[in-house]
Amino acid sequence: MKYAYLGKSGMKVSRLCLGTMNFGPSTDEKEAFRIMDAAVDAGVNFFDTANVYGGPGRRGWTEEIIGRWFAQGGGRREKVVLATKVYGDMENPEDGPNGARGLSAYKIRRHLEASLKRLQTDHIELYQMHHVDRNVSWDELWNAFSTHLAQGTIGYVGASNFAGRDLVKAQYEAQKHGLLGLVSEQHKYSLLCRLPELEVLPAAEEHGIGVIAWSPLDGGVLGGNTQPKEGSRTAGQRQKLERLRPQLERFSELCRELGESEATVALAWTLAHPAVTAPIIGPRTLEQFEQSLRVVELELDEETLKRLDEIFLGPGGSAPEAYAW
Repeated sequence: MKYAYLGKSGMKVSRLCLGTMNFGPSTDEKEAFRIMDAAVDAGVNFFDTANVYGGPGRRGWTEEIIGRWFAQGGGRREKVVLATKVYGDMENPEDGPNGARGLSAYKIRRHLEASLKRLQTDHIELYQMHHVDRNVSWDELWNAFSTHLAQGTIGYVGASNFAGRDLVKAQYEAQKHGLLGLVSEQHKYSLLCRLPELEVLPAAEEHGIGVIAWSPLDGGVLGGNTQPKEGSRTAGQRQKLERLRPQLERFSELCRELGESEATVALAWTLAHPAVTAPIIGPRTLEQFEQSLRVVELELDEETLKRLDEIFLGPGGSAPEAYAW
């Protein structure tokens, strides 16, 4: 397994991040345990989750599964760089008006305590804001996080779904408080979602923020299955596949030439960007996890990267360099 520092932190993480969103709703606990055991055995030390994972009526379900896996012992907790998130509504009436989405210092404290209990641990390596909350000042946020950093309940602070300007603002305000600031930004990025190349990725790279790419297969569209069985996708998904079919067929043809699966090439492409630390994979089965391990060994050459740009961007090239005079 290959590793990299997460942004400007001194913490090394695997260049593949195990996403756990499916644990509970789509993957039963026994299979989730098998996947996590296989991940540790393969050297994947970076696990990502969120307090809201589990779905409506079962918020926290995924964290509970991970906590029970940790409780088995065998050094499981010690081998994992654990990341979770705060922001969403946990559907807990005891949260009162702070149950709504947001990042008040009050809510951060309560929801951190609850995540630690569900995860059966006394610390979280990476605590991420699941979304930006522009109703809360950065003075409040960094004062809150600095308290938990000093207590040792969190090791580093990360973000998710932030705009480029939010990343810059966060780092500026952290510097005023004498803090390290954000070490990561979790952002949607794939061959079919290139918008982050305009501002988010350059801002992250300039300010020492490691990008963790979520949905690198665009919900499975880049996984090579362009002719799913009837009823396996929504009408909107089927329409999207039809619209993209010419590009996806060219993509599949290129992957066959390379002798690699579409999923492997799509994931390797995200890793080729210097701002990206790791893509998130969300396996539902052990087999899916094992198939994903190939990605860290595959390095795409310049000619392949150029052909991928031609397929998904056309002759104009990649943004924002394509617009330079």
